[in-house]
Amino acid sequence: MHQTDLYSSYDQRWKILSGSWLKLLAIVSMTIDHTAQHVFYHLSSLNAPLFTLGNRPFSCVLLMVCFGRLAFPLFAFLAVEGFIHTRDFRKYSLNLLLFALLSVIPWHLIRYGCMFSLRSQNVLFTLLLGILSLDAVRRWENGQITAFRLLISMLTLLITSDLLHTDYGARGLAFILAIYILRHKPALQATIGWCLLPFRWVAAIAFIPMNMYNGRRGFIQGAVSKYAFYAFYPLHLLVLYYLQCRVITA
Repeated sequence: MHQTDLYSSYDQRWKILSGSWLKLLAIVSMTIDHTAQHVFYHLSSLNAPLFTLGNRPFSCVLLMVCFGRLAFPLFAFLAVEGFIHTRDFRKYSLNLLLFALLSVIPWHLIRYGCMFSLRSQNVLFTLLLGILSLDAVRRWENGQITAFRLLISMLTLLITSDLLHTDYGARGLAFILAIYILRHKPALQATIGWCLLPFRWVAAIAFIPMNMYNGRRGFIQGAVSKYAFYAFYPLHLLVLYYLQCRVITA
């Protein structure tokens, strides 16, 4: 059984989740989040308070959004895993770029009701810039570039993220870097990662399934399954945009 070097200090009895199960959990939480924000948000009955916690009312929509905050930490973790184990970094990064571009119109339709806007860009751009930053770190670790060039690369990627207004922005890039750089120090990784993201308590919960990762690819294998995983992102946005239009016009 192949075991990744991530979190190897933990009791292996808890390593029960493959990469495929993490992908499935990430997809489910993301879909619930986007459904709540862009479809159920327009239904007043689902925005009614169910209970109050710490003077904050929680509705069905808010609970779904909270659960959906698991998605980005898990996708970031999977991006780092993909970076570590890919045999062709160029192909891996180009796949992310391709589907980030394919998601531009669906992203802007569901968020702004138009085909393109400069106000923000989808999370696949964040993941792409994240793995580019990891490549720069690895090149520096291998002595291929100087510390100065590494610094310039990081600044360039952070500025690009800011100019594009990518989802999660510079904090998202920092989170991906923390996952990679602190991969042998899970406690510190979780502590710093918890501080980098909004909805921090949910981000902290995301480290539980991360630490249960067993290093196996799981049932999502082969080119068809891999590209279906990528394609799900723009396709689910288009479906939700259609539902959003139906709810708004109802």
